[in-house]
Amino acid sequence: MMHIPQEKEVVDKLVAWGTAHPLIRAMILTSSRTRPDGPVDLLSDYDLILAVSDVGPFAFADAWISEYGRPMVRWGDQGEMHGLATSFRGVVYQNHVKIDYSIWPVELLEHIAASTHLPDQLDVGYRVLLDKDQRTAGWKPPSYQAHIPARPTEAEYQALVEEFWWGATYVAKSLWRDDLVFAKWILDQDLKLEAMRRLLEWRIEIDHNWSVKPGVYGRGLKQLLPPDTWSQFAGTYVSLDVEATWAALDLAIALFRQVALEVGNVLGYPYPQQVDDRVSAYLEAIREMLPPRQ
Repeated sequence: MMHIPQEKEVVDKLVAWGTAHPLIRAMILTSSRTRPDGPVDLLSDYDLILAVSDVGPFAFADAWISEYGRPMVRWGDQGEMHGLATSFRGVVYQNHVKIDYSIWPVELLEHIAASTHLPDQLDVGYRVLLDKDQRTAGWKPPSYQAHIPARPTEAEYQALVEEFWWGATYVAKSLWRDDLVFAKWILDQDLKLEAMRRLLEWRIEIDHNWSVKPGVYGRGLKQLLPPDTWSQFAGTYVSLDVEATWAALDLAIALFRQVALEVGNVLGYPYPQQVDDRVSAYLEAIREMLPPRQ
């Protein structure tokens, strides 16, 4: 049976390491493990900011990653905040703990103290584990409002509906060409994980007074959507088959149209029915065309 250390054991070990390391000046835990309502389980990440006096040994070498334990797999990236270079190192350790390290130059802590707003990475929730120089003492408390979708404007609503129908034309053309991988990518990525996901999140926010933080890339949709809506959405995921993908496109269109009308009615925005009618007719015409010569 897989054994995963409890949070206190992990945090205590990290703080002991940070306390002993002269370059680490502060450690801040963020995200779901610091939210009062954060959905946390044994597999939840540890999102950890390391504020360091010298970024170089952390950004350009990975030996320090093994201070916590033996890595199983890792991934890294570079970034920037307030004109200062930052680094990211995500690590899954062999004891099954996943830690996402954000490496910040210590000067960033003072920028945040002087700012009127917390960056999203902190406003989503944070807990200071270690602060050797008291640079976080003046930080504002998190509002836990980061990443909550805002009520869309009418222009944003109209643009999202057109974005969905625009993508639908590519699915149809690719199916006609028997280019299944591209068709599935457009359907699953552009139509569902981009356009439809945002629409479904708006529908969720309407029921929760724009106060819920959905997970990234559709995480949590199953728990937040009404069961019948989730069932319809789940039914749009099918195997790599032309007819099955046409059927999935039909289901996706029906669900998108239904939810877009609901959202538009609640927000007082007209649904662009002419776009729907024209693209629907275009899709049907493509479906009836003879396939190209192979």
